[in-house]
Amino acid sequence: MHDIKAIRENPAAFDAALARRGDDPMSGAVLTLDEERRAKILAAETAQAEQNKASKSVGAAKASGDEAEFERLRALVAEKKAEVAALTEEAKAMDAALNDLLLTIPNLPADDVPQGADEADNVEIRRWGTPREFTFKPREHYELPAVQDGMDFETAAKLSGSRFVLLSGAVARVHRALAQFMINTHVDENGLTEAITPVLVREEMMYGTGQLPKFGEDSYQTNDGWWLIPTAEVTLTNIVNNVTVAEDYMPRRYVAHTQCFRSEAGSAGRDTSGMLRQHQFEKVEMVSITRPEDSDAEHQRMTDCAQGILEKLGLPYRTVVLCTGDMGFGARRTHDIEVWLPGQDTYREISSVSTCGDFQARRMNARFKPGEGGKPQYVHTLNGSGLAVGRCLIAVLENGQQEDGSVTLPEVLHPYLGGKTRITAEGVLA
Repeated sequence: MHDIKAIRENPAAFDAALARRGDDPMSGAVLTLDEERRAKILAAETAQAEQNKASKSVGAAKASGDEAEFERLRALVAEKKAEVAALTEEAKAMDAALNDLLLTIPNLPADDVPQGADEADNVEIRRWGTPREFTFKPREHYELPAVQDGMDFETAAKLSGSRFVLLSGAVARVHRALAQFMINTHVDENGLTEAITPVLVREEMMYGTGQLPKFGEDSYQTNDGWWLIPTAEVTLTNIVNNVTVAEDYMPRRYVAHTQCFRSEAGSAGRDTSGMLRQHQFEKVEMVSITRPEDSDAEHQRMTDCAQGILEKLGLPYRTVVLCTGDMGFGARRTHDIEVWLPGQDTYREISSVSTCGDFQARRMNARFKPGEGGKPQYVHTLNGSGLAVGRCLIAVLENGQQEDGSVTLPEVLHPYLGGKTRITAEGVLA
């Protein structure tokens, strides 16, 4: 959500920032609605003043015995009352139209975000680890003998349709171990507060974080009007929905491990093999609520938290800053972390860490009271994957694969697996 005052004060700068994202100018449409709304409000206030003035004169006319003037003034009061009511309703409609328009306009990119049209223009800022050199041709995760019995797409399709998977046995246990390892690391080492949140939310929560109104087709809605969360960003960020917190409440850092649900609208034909792109998946999500002056430093801190998980697992990765044309709707800056997948011989996204500034806070009316006093200000919100559990499983399997079809597992997972260190080619933890 954007500050209408800022658009009024500098519409050219607003349009220029949108143009950096490849979007059309919007200040003209916004300011036209704003001017119409303000005109209706002024007209209502003028009519109200006239009504009040006539109301005060009615009694005097009655007392003076001037019946004609009394009737004229009484009629005028009734007329102005009806006019005020009509103008107030029109102003409310204009206000709703303006709000609806502002809800569809994406966040403005930070000044340091690189200019570009798509992912080809993203800028690499970090690379860690060296991809392993194989003495054999590495397989993709779903081709590995070690997971043939434990990664069942056929049964999942019978149960639910395409883009679902049934994990069992050793693969399921490694998947669970990864989630536990991530949560423990973020809580014990990174200082995040663990939360267990609902996966069904009210519609206004989806508006708050920006999934609605433009991206409803990307998520699932129940017949009762609830929405299945596409990420715990929705629940964790909306903890401060319509709340004014004390300044010392911040920074507030949350982490949650949840099921996530996405329709994958518009992704037909992409990543249809394996479990890279699913309708239902698990993710460990980080969310921070900060003061405005701290949000840029917090963005780097969250990126470091996500990168640290991959480093502990020994998985090579690279981090890129998304260009203006590749950023998500609510972000002002995004770091994508891409893990190395030897089966695909490329890096693939495993985490997006974004700072949203006050964009989400304005949508959900989340504020804080400055410690030194003064008017409440909007908080800043940030979110990031720490990490996508299924994609991390893919990376662990592909990077640890052996020529005999077995998989060697990262050392940090051994305590979560009862000391087991690998999955045999027969699909057994050993």
